[in-house]
Amino acid sequence: MAGFGNISKIPELQRRLLFTAAMFGVYRIGCHVPVPGVDGSVLTNYLKSQQQTLFGLLNTFTGGAFERMSVFALGIMPYITSSIIFSLLAVVVPYLEQLQKEGEIGRRKITQYTRYGTVVLSAIQGIMVSFWLESMQVGTNLTVVPHPGWGFRLLTVITLTSGTAFIMWLGEQITERGIGNGISLIIFAGIVARIPNDLAATLTLLRQGELTLFVMLAIGLLMVAVVGGIVFVERGQRRIPVQYPSRTVGRRMMKGVKTHLPLRINTAGVIPPIFASSILAFPQSFTQFFGKENQHVILEWIQAILNPTGWQYNAIYALMIIFFTYFYTAVQFNPVDVADNLRKHGGYIPGVRPGKNTADHIDRILTRITLGGALYLCLVCVLPSALVSSAGVPFWFGGTSLLIVVGVALDTAQQMEAHMLARHYEGFLGAKGPRMRGRRR
Repeated sequence: MAGFGNISKIPELQRRLLFTAAMFGVYRIGCHVPVPGVDGSVLTNYLKSQQQTLFGLLNTFTGGAFERMSVFALGIMPYITSSIIFSLLAVVVPYLEQLQKEGEIGRRKITQYTRYGTVVLSAIQGIMVSFWLESMQVGTNLTVVPHPGWGFRLLTVITLTSGTAFIMWLGEQITERGIGNGISLIIFAGIVARIPNDLAATLTLLRQGELTLFVMLAIGLLMVAVVGGIVFVERGQRRIPVQYPSRTVGRRMMKGVKTHLPLRINTAGVIPPIFASSILAFPQSFTQFFGKENQHVILEWIQAILNPTGWQYNAIYALMIIFFTYFYTAVQFNPVDVADNLRKHGGYIPGVRPGKNTADHIDRILTRITLGGALYLCLVCVLPSALVSSAGVPFWFGGTSLLIVVGVALDTAQQMEAHMLARHYEGFLGAKGPRMRGRRR
């Protein structure tokens, strides 16, 4: 509480927090603006029975916007998918790799391409959503779209694409004028906004006797344990000692410096679970957007295999998380470049020859700790979802959402503390509290 009290002493931090809160308000208002031509009550009644499927996951990430089929129904996921695609393409496309090395100008160009990719992905998803809405029928007489046709489809594509583009702009404004990473905070807001409704639905089941008090306490303890584990691992590092020898700068003799090279246990962050879930969601979305009467046997088999509550889905999901953890770590962290930078600045790892031996040494350590990070991501993303789904809890409790919430909270608290320390105030956790370490986004 003392840390919150220090916020009032920094006018700039106050303005940034108020601006962030105002953008959250705009985002939440947009989540309640419906897409024209959709009967929201019929759609809501249908999706209430789909909370443990893909739609429950989409509804969680969009803060309930998908359930209402609002203008923000697609959320910010097309932008994240586009960002991941261009990050991976930068490894294999020489032009994008060259842009990354050009500094700020190159990053702006890649950001521009990412925006274009977001619009394209949003349009593709929008047309699929429009066909899916037209094929949906509840009962014998109720339809979600009273007046189907190409007019409704084009209007839906334009509305959903514009909503995603507006969310992308909101995120960039929060990053520039607010506090924290705007895109991450929008996802954070969407997930947190669902918590009151999910708790109310769970308490209703408890009063009705469908859930026992023992199960509720067990789930609560599981949540606390998972959050604690995420905080512990996300802040974990493997520190490789680095020595810089004495050197002469002008007429001054600079003493040797002993420091360390920090390697995060989870270098890839939340990207592997998000990318794995996005890939697995695509074929299931493709099958869901056909009417049941039009589904082929193969489509029904794919839909059964990729049921998020089934063991087949969780097994495939875990294997893809492990693969993308190693892949994205290799994309983000290049031991050869690190070894070259150490050699250029005169640094070396004690007992290891500079150059190739140093790169091999760093790569060997990184490979070992990445295995631990991959297994940690699998455990967090698969185990809670499987346990809570088997208990019948009426909300999607997945590790991906927890990773995002806890990671964004740590990162935002670290940035707030940096603002305070820059103005000679005590840290966000007070004078006796620990200092927050930033996380890789």
